[in-house]
Amino acid sequence: MKALLRRPWVQALIVRMIGGYLAFALRTTRWTLVGGEHLAPVLESGRAVAAFWHERLPMMPELLVRARRRAPGLRAAVLVSRHSDGRLIGSIMRRFGAEVVHGSSARSGRERGGAAGVLALLDFIAAGGVAVITPDGPRGPRRVAAPGLAQVAARAGVPVLPCAAQTRFRWVLGTWDRMVLPLPFGRGVLVCGAPIDVPREGWEAMVGPIAAALTAAADVADGVVA
Repeated sequence: MKALLRRPWVQALIVRMIGGYLAFALRTTRWTLVGGEHLAPVLESGRAVAAFWHERLPMMPELLVRARRRAPGLRAAVLVSRHSDGRLIGSIMRRFGAEVVHGSSARSGRERGGAAGVLALLDFIAAGGVAVITPDGPRGPRRVAAPGLAQVAARAGVPVLPCAAQTRFRWVLGTWDRMVLPLPFGRGVLVCGAPIDVPREGWEAMVGPIAAALTAAADVADGVVA
């Protein structure tokens, strides 16, 4: 079965099925945006690091779609691992207009793949783009932020925009992150928290506050649709 799933035509079929379902579910959901005043400066500058917990990933393409309606030239790149799961996520995100940067699947960020991913994101931001990072991905622990997120923001000199989403109708999968899969024809909310500035010196101290902001955004989203 694993060998079959690695075949390109099978992966392409999976991407098409999942991407098509998400597009349908997101399009038929009635969305509300909370924190639009925090999103606006990002759309104006076109440079930031948008972050959210891995569990909310299936719903976040809706934020990208809406942001690009307001800023058609906005570019966003998602950091994904080189693992097969990461490549699958990257292919799905491309369907919604995101670009993809591949990094390491290791959490330390010191391996060659992780360093290459950081450098690629820095180049992308410098060229006028928004980096998108799930700091507890790709394999957890759940809601424990790896330091790479704060490091990228500090080195790029851009703020971190904490984000989240939730839908009234949903499946919560039995994965390590308890990933939320939206169901169609419900109500949903997109949340953007206040941007967090990360100093170039001492950026390590911001990992905790950033994680707290991501959880706070998720709590707001959960409360709105409860």
